[in-house]
Parts: sequence; C-alpha cells; structure tokens
Amino acid sequence: MPARNRRLPRHRAWPLTTTDIDEGLGPLLSHVTDLRFLTGNDSGAIVLGAAWVAPHPRNYGRGVHPDTVGFRLDVHPVDATERAAVRAVLRARALPRLHAWITRAIAADETWRLASHQRHWRLADGHLTHHDEA
Repeated sequence: MPARNRRLPRHRAWPLTTTDIDEGLGPLLSHVTDLRFLTGNDSGAIVLGAAWVAPHPRNYGRGVHPDTVGFRLDVHPVDATERAAVRAVLRARALPRLHAWITRAIAADETWRLASHQRHWRLADGHLTHHDEA
C-alpha cells in the first residue's frame, strides 16, 4: 500500500505485503476470500492471523452467501523499526506453515469444514509460535 494511502501511524508498519502473501501461498491465494491489513493500535504479539470461515447462516433468511465462506487472513501491524526482522521470520516460517494449514483444510472432511477455525502466529523475543482455536 502506498504511503499516501496508509492508515497507520508512522511508527507502525505491516510486516507483509500482498506480494509476500501471493509468493507464499501461490495458487492457494484463490481460496482466500478476505485479506485484511489491520489498523488497530496494538495486537500484542500477534503478527499474522488466519481463519476458516465456515458456511453459517448470517441473516434472518438463514441463507449462506458463498462469498463469505473461505479463508480470512489478517496482517497485524508491528513497530516500524522491527518490520524487516518480522517480515523475514514470517516469510521463512509462517507463510510455509500457512500454506500447509490451508492445504490440509482444503482436503479436510466435512465435519472440519462446517466449523470455524482460527490460527494466530505470535512473535515474542524472536520466537515465532502459533495457536489454534476452533
């Protein structure tokens, strides 16, 4: 995103770009229905989030719009001074794991796909960890 269009304070930056994500996911990017670059003040140690959005009825007619089903990715802002280091770790370790998670999810059985799932990557003291929520 060009600097003139950014909605972050100067001391914050997104550690990944859409190009990074495209290179990391390749053709799997077509399964991502929502890619968000978050603008909140502080996400704690979370640097990347992924979610499977299950086909739950979201309106009173109990219908499911097909565009709402799929993967959502959230890129959390980090301190601008740490952007390069965080980017290197995410490109080397988180994006390959995200690729594997999406690949497994696509091949998952119906029981898995009918429930929402989330995975968050946290970076603290140079160590990248992930946490799953169902």
